[in-house]
Amino acid sequence: MPLWKNWSGRISAHARRIATPSHEKDLRALLAESEASGSKVRAVGTGHSHSALVPTDDIIVDLKALSGVVDIDPYRRWARIRAGSPISGLGKPLREAGVALLNQGDIDRQTISGATATGTHGTGRRLQNLSAAVQGMRIVLHDGQIVECDAQREPELFEASRLHLGAFGIVTEITVAVRPAYRLQEKLWLESLDDVLDRSETLTQATRHFEFFWMPGSSRAACKSLEETQLAAVYPLASEGNRLAWSDEVLANDRPEQHTEMEYSVPIDKGPECFRALRRLIRESFPGLQWPLEYRTLAADNVWLSTAYDQPCATISVHQGIDSDEEPVFRACEEIFREYGGRPHWGKVHFQDAEELAAAHPRWADWWRVRDRWDPNGRFLNDHLAAWRR
Repeated sequence: MPLWKNWSGRISAHARRIATPSHEKDLRALLAESEASGSKVRAVGTGHSHSALVPTDDIIVDLKALSGVVDIDPYRRWARIRAGSPISGLGKPLREAGVALLNQGDIDRQTISGATATGTHGTGRRLQNLSAAVQGMRIVLHDGQIVECDAQREPELFEASRLHLGAFGIVTEITVAVRPAYRLQEKLWLESLDDVLDRSETLTQATRHFEFFWMPGSSRAACKSLEETQLAAVYPLASEGNRLAWSDEVLANDRPEQHTEMEYSVPIDKGPECFRALRRLIRESFPGLQWPLEYRTLAADNVWLSTAYDQPCATISVHQGIDSDEEPVFRACEEIFREYGGRPHWGKVHFQDAEELAAAHPRWADWWRVRDRWDPNGRFLNDHLAAWRR
């Protein structure tokens, strides 16, 4: 049986089949076949998730061949993109049409479908996650039929599947909101962590993007701000911290070190206090941790399973190398995240069960109700997702 592994190598599956359809008709035939045989089906992009969303011993559908920009409307500000398109490949074609994504994370290896399926985000007090930018989708259902949804066509399916976890069908095309192309100027500096936490409101409001990293054992934070600018791009591109270029060239960073990660979103006013509690925990219980904590911000949205549903957030990430056991530090950190009302990132490690997730997400029951309508036999639920049913 073919072996699939995620980016870090920490999550794997021996699937009966790994399919790489190059055309939508091939995917339709595959799903019709899987429906007849009762097989489970899970989609995968680049496997950059740290959670067990993909593993199944039945069929894994690799979407890498379904990539590329389908259409762009710079006047109505949308782009239609094939689901398997890596975010790293979108900057140039969008820029050539005079537009750009509203925001993106600091890693661009994910596909557009994987990023929107899990609520992936960048940083910025006025900037939402990628799922909130979704304006429409084309989905191949469990029986091979196709449905297109947006705010007018199948609106309830659209609302539920903007952050879909791969549980409704196989998304083949996504329409996302874009904006006029823009340039960013980057600044990187070191500052006392206590001062950064004390000034977090000022710092996060002062520029379009702000984030910081704290390395356990240090008294300082590595701070980064990005501000929109009319200055001309400077090439060759400078190193991280000194770039002035188009948004996609500045937002993305090279993070080759393999790791696993936990991230929670906590209400924005509790972010600094939560971070201080995590620092105390690590100093007292995990002084040997050699990976940084990251602090970002996220604007509120109305995406049903978003970690920022109805509330602006501070997002805090804890990392661990793949050569170490992450569970002790992650479980201890998760207890603190729970105390501060945190919601876990869907593409990263967490240990919450169905009851806890339902309590954290007001539209949890609605999401499952709509999901079950469109996939009544649970073809797109692996064991990881099925365990969250109530």
